[in-house]
Amino acid sequence: MSLRTSLLRASRAIEAPLMARSVARPAFAASSPIASSSRLGLRMYSDAKKPEDSKPVGPSATMQEDVRASARTKDREAVGPFTFKAAALFIVTGVGLYIYFTKEKEKVQKRRQEELANKSVGRPQIGGPFQLTSHEGKPFSEQDLRGKWTLIYFGFTNCPDICPEELDKMSEVVTAVDKIKGPIVTPVFVSVDPARDTVEAVRHYVSEFHPRLVGLTGDYDAVKRVCKSYRVYFSTPPDAKATDDYLVDHSIFFYLMDPLGQFVDAFGKATTPAEVEAKTLEAIGKWEAAGGNKGAGLE
Repeated sequence: MSLRTSLLRASRAIEAPLMARSVARPAFAASSPIASSSRLGLRMYSDAKKPEDSKPVGPSATMQEDVRASARTKDREAVGPFTFKAAALFIVTGVGLYIYFTKEKEKVQKRRQEELANKSVGRPQIGGPFQLTSHEGKPFSEQDLRGKWTLIYFGFTNCPDICPEELDKMSEVVTAVDKIKGPIVTPVFVSVDPARDTVEAVRHYVSEFHPRLVGLTGDYDAVKRVCKSYRVYFSTPPDAKATDDYLVDHSIFFYLMDPLGQFVDAFGKATTPAEVEAKTLEAIGKWEAAGGNKGAGLE
């Protein structure tokens, strides 16, 4: 045997065991724990990928409740904060404010009435209830003058000079005030001669003066009562007849009365129309500043 042949056999003898080990290694790897674990993972991955074995994935009950709560919140935001509770609170508050302001208004009016009443303290007790007949033949009382400023004069239709002069002065004042304040002053003539001053006689007499002049007359007792209330003196005999020849003496001043029928001022024969006008406008201005007829509860 040659040397070359011997070397080839020796080389094959060495390679044979190595080849055997190389072939046996996969069998060892297949039986190892690592290989088993790998195969298990591959199987699980393969199972997870099978659509027929997987379960549908959806939101849980908690997630669904959160979605519904979010929808309700959006609805409230769209409607705004005006709930039934808020509506009830709004109505109750509105009613409460209405009642409060109504009561406050009544208190203010009552306070103004008291203030106006207090201003009469120290005034002469002039004026009061009466029942007479107007120049139109209608019943007339102090209530017909309520809410009006009044200039009232007591006289008689047969008066030769003083009565016409005073009524002219009074008419001039009323006309002047009309231009500034409007027709808020009512002129009134009261007859102190009931025997001769019939309704017809008074109607004819007042037509010669201011167009708004109201003429009043009545029987002796009615005239006496009104003269007593207004502190007016007159000397007409109680049993006088229209055909009798007698003189009538009486007071020759006229009064300014406010809308409550309270005495404000008296003007005698010596008082000029300008002075009467100025005092009348001054009294009206103070009345309006205190709230006027509305503040006194006359409206």
